[in-house]
Amino acid sequence: MAESDNKSANVLAQETAQLEEQLQGWREVILAGDRVLRWEQPWFPGALIGASTLIFLLIYYLDPSVLTGVSCTVMLVCLADYFVPTLALKVFGSNKWTTEQQQRFHEICSNLVKTERRVVGWWKRLCSLKEEKPKVYFASVISGLLAVAWIGQQVHNLLLTYLIVSFLLLLPGLNRHGVISKYTAMAKREINKLLKQKEKKNE
Repeated sequence: MAESDNKSANVLAQETAQLEEQLQGWREVILAGDRVLRWEQPWFPGALIGASTLIFLLIYYLDPSVLTGVSCTVMLVCLADYFVPTLALKVFGSNKWTTEQQQRFHEICSNLVKTERRVVGWWKRLCSLKEEKPKVYFASVISGLLAVAWIGQQVHNLLLTYLIVSFLLLLPGLNRHGVISKYTAMAKREINKLLKQKEKKNE
């Protein structure tokens, strides 16, 4: 068991180091984005929602086709991949990088690797469920897809995408400031109360 844990930790460290090397040119930008996403200033949440709203209003106004939207998105990604590392080096400079910044950059890369592992783990569990319990897999997947299809039919696609993107942008800050844990604990208490009331009625 200990050997397995050590092996997993070594693989995690190796994957984190590889990701750090790949994102070396983006490290200053990533740290700046991390500060915004974690709400280190009180006006950052408003800035996030404002930027998200502006982008989606622009998309709504231009109303591009799917092909145009995909092409423009890929083009922006390619331009950012080409220009950002060069501009970041000129704007931030390489001599200003501190040990504290390197530690935070390492934490971000480690969290990204762990998130990737969780997604792969969920996918493997879904595949194993398909092999071991095909009926449960079929019922779960069909029910989930039907629910998503119904939601998509009730809510405009662009509005739904805007709500999801806005929530994901606010999620790190909500988590850091304890908002999610607070309301999760409240929900658990209410559920426990309802279960206890139900048990009393059954008695």
